[in-house]
Amino acid sequence: MTDYKTIFGKKIKFQTSDLTMSSATEGELFYSETSKEFKVGVNLTAWSSGGNLNTGKSQRAGAGTQTAALSFGGNPIVAINESYDGSSWTEAPDLSTARRLAGGCGTQTSALCSGGIASPGAVNSTEEFDGSSWTAGGNYTAAAYGIGTGGTQTAAFGAGYAPYSAVSAEYNGSSWTAGENVNTGRHYGAACGTQTAGLFFTGNRAPAGSESSHTEEYDGTDWAVGGTYPEEKRGGSASGTQTAALGFGGDLDPGDLTTTAIYDGSSWTVGSSTATARSFGSGTPSGTNETALLAGGDADTDATEEYGGTVTLKTVTDS
Repeated sequence: MTDYKTIFGKKIKFQTSDLTMSSATEGELFYSETSKEFKVGVNLTAWSSGGNLNTGKSQRAGAGTQTAALSFGGNPIVAINESYDGSSWTEAPDLSTARRLAGGCGTQTSALCSGGIASPGAVNSTEEFDGSSWTAGGNYTAAAYGIGTGGTQTAAFGAGYAPYSAVSAEYNGSSWTAGENVNTGRHYGAACGTQTAGLFFTGNRAPAGSESSHTEEYDGTDWAVGGTYPEEKRGGSASGTQTAALGFGGDLDPGDLTTTAIYDGSSWTVGSSTATARSFGSGTPSGTNETALLAGGDADTDATEEYGGTVTLKTVTDS
């Protein structure tokens, strides 16, 4: 009969007391003399409260990671920019042009803001942030809002824009150029990943009032159809890479959603729900599928939620 040691190359540890749970003990299987049971450290991911934004707004754009994020712009049209250190938000230098529904990507000290709605309408202007100030970059290929953007400040991509556009574009740090069209035109989609391994999913599609569950993957040249998102929605946020992504937030008439979904490069699975249903908040497109941030959103909320894992001790049962 095959035993545990034969399969895994080591014996099950015998512990007189329970192990202290940490990242080092994730997946550690042992027998507890204290409780006379087999136990294992399991990483359970969930959303928890983070520090509130100084100014609650919807239709924000975001950049960075969970512990080093930016959230900028918003509705009504504002130039507000805030910086997050993993626990609290502080006021940061404002955008040069106030806007909402812009595309955001990059890192906290090397971010990109493109397009959006300014007064009196959509703009094509791009701004670059170096951690201390915003400066003008190359114009987007069209006056556009509701763009899904990902990548870095010097190698970004944009996909779709309102209304229901299939146009994509690439940025090289100084100028945007047209890329291959996405397969399904839409706007208010979420994006993450890199310019050569990008991900674009959900959004508004034609006819008017229709939300999408489409996912598309970009290889730097062509867009290919990926796994279907668990629900149709628009106005969601993203974090991670093309093969390890997280989608969260968004809305589907008649209301906002709490669903979180995890992508493995071919299919989506539903994960832990956010505490508050909301759409059009800022995410962390340079984050991971294990650590993410959702800030602001509908009803001009100032709430922030952080996604992460905690290693918890679980008893092994036969069910």
